[in-house]
Amino acid sequence: MHIENLVKMANQIGSFFEAMPDHDEALGDIAGHVKKFWEPRMKRAFLAHMDSTGGEGVDPIVKEAIARHREKFEVTLREAA
Repeated sequence: MHIENLVKMANQIGSFFEAMPDHDEALGDIAGHVKKFWEPRMKRAFLAHMDSTGGEGVDPIVKEAIARHREKFEVTLREAA
């Protein structure tokens, strides 16, 4: 899967949850959605993009959600390996 598609999907998820009145809950829900529905190779590619480019093209709310909840992704990825 191309990183452009992953960025687009992540931003769509972020846009959906950004409307929530509780910002912290929105961040958790963004991270939770990605954790639950993205397969490990998608998460690996997305995290690699975040690391290598600083999240080029990724909306601020998604960057914040990933930064705050990154440990959840890394645990999931270690379990899938």
